[in-house]
Amino acid sequence: MPPIVSAAQRALAGRGSGSTPALVLLALLAGPWLGGCAWLDQRQREIALRPSPTQPAHVEAASSLWRDGDVREIVQLPAGQQLALWWLPADSAEAPALLYLHGTFRNLYQNAPKISALREAGFAVLAVDYRGWGDSTALVPDEETSAADARRAWAELQRRQPDPTRRVIYGHSMGGAVAVRLASTLQGGRDYGALVLESTFTRMPDVASEAGWLGRIGAAVTTLEFDSLSRIGRIDAPILMLHGDADNTVPVQLGRRLRDAAPPGRARWVEFPGGGHSRLQSEHPAAYQRALRGLVEALRGHAAEADARKTRPAAPVPRTTP
Repeated sequence: MPPIVSAAQRALAGRGSGSTPALVLLALLAGPWLGGCAWLDQRQREIALRPSPTQPAHVEAASSLWRDGDVREIVQLPAGQQLALWWLPADSAEAPALLYLHGTFRNLYQNAPKISALREAGFAVLAVDYRGWGDSTALVPDEETSAADARRAWAELQRRQPDPTRRVIYGHSMGGAVAVRLASTLQGGRDYGALVLESTFTRMPDVASEAGWLGRIGAAVTTLEFDSLSRIGRIDAPILMLHGDADNTVPVQLGRRLRDAAPPGRARWVEFPGGGHSRLQSEHPAAYQRALRGLVEALRGHAAEADARKTRPAAPVPRTTP
């Protein structure tokens, strides 16, 4: 399953991408000049979102992920652009299908350990690399391109899994904001069965604010929002939220604030003691699997109930005497 790596992707990869909050702060502090300088706006997005095109080492590191029947697809978009999707079916045809939306920096190949953990929990996975990442078109992304790519991937998940009660939207970190935005436009039960958010924040400026006074200045002027706080109240499906209390990228208090803004009774919160930002699946494997498998079983139960309702004979209409 070889990658497609364009010359443009190699050029972007050569610039390098950091993974520390300090780089995000640097991007945010460019804000005061963004309105009058397109280059600074692009540079802000490039540093904060850290798109990561495919490199040969990424492919090699992900080689243990693949199973028979796995499919890697390139979807053609307007203007000659492309979107890379992976379809990784589960062993059981009754398994729920999960749309995987990753965060900044790491592309799908680099996210192989987390994707493997989700498959282990019992999900089929439809994963997408937004444009700017992986084998998708190389560009400097923004919130709108990421949201559009998630919607295109969602259409593919609907095709692969026609039963809405067996569809799940999952987002990690920034991908959680993309997931909340997508889910807020859909109807629980009719369109999808559940939302899973891992290591996710309220708004991107809030992440900067947690870094101290310098971050608060940047947060006040940045054009990057990724605002889940204003949208999560519209979610009308079960929400599973996973967060480590030692997360140095998205502090756990931001996850708790997002949880508290969800509709009452919708969110199940699982907090991992000592857990970091990106490796909860390996830091706490038993608890991680327990939380996700519990969701799988709940979805299977809901799907079985829905199937039973479809096949149950209609109650007779009582006859009235004239």
